[in-house]
Amino acid sequence: MFSPSLLGGDFSRAGEELMEIASSGADAAHFDVMDGSFVPEITFGAKFIEDLRPLSDIVFDVHLMISEPERHIQRFARAGANIITVHAEATKHLWRTLSMIKEEGLDAGVAINPGTPVSFIEPVLPIADYVLVMTVNPGWGGQRFIPYCQEKISELDERRKETGNEYLIGADGGIGASNAAELFSKGLDLAVMGSAFFAEEDKAAFIRTLEDSIL
Repeated sequence: MFSPSLLGGDFSRAGEELMEIASSGADAAHFDVMDGSFVPEITFGAKFIEDLRPLSDIVFDVHLMISEPERHIQRFARAGANIITVHAEATKHLWRTLSMIKEEGLDAGVAINPGTPVSFIEPVLPIADYVLVMTVNPGWGGQRFIPYCQEKISELDERRKETGNEYLIGADGGIGASNAAELFSKGLDLAVMGSAFFAEEDKAAFIRTLEDSIL
């Protein structure tokens, strides 16, 4: 599964960029919401997502890189999110925050930064629908993949096999044609990509190539 991030596109053409994602055969569109507090950059809020929602029925994969995400769950849910992912490092009440997402009828994701071990989120793995491994430091697009982060994918895969938990495993940052197949072989289910996707002229062919590489 592939979820191109609008962060890698041109915000002045957001509607067109979303349609390119939808027509490429990708499984979801990824929205990186940044608040200038949890991460240095600021991107957009719920209204941006709300305005784009009528353009496509593709899955909206909303990644909240914001402090105290529990204060904003309902607003992003009402804006049209299908998945909401929050950072384990950004809230004091992670179980409650994930429960709030699920109460809105959405899939609940938990993200961990490169410096955060998998053990930090072990208590919430039974209720998580999705675990997002950050493979770059969050806050900017176009960064290089941090190699040791792939060990977390293997660890998460081993843990769900041992426990029977059914969360999906995602990775975000520095992913492209050169490393996608290896990551999926380690248990990855969903790859988030920005720059690599938008750099391609034929985006549908790019997605097909990636899908063929992981068969």
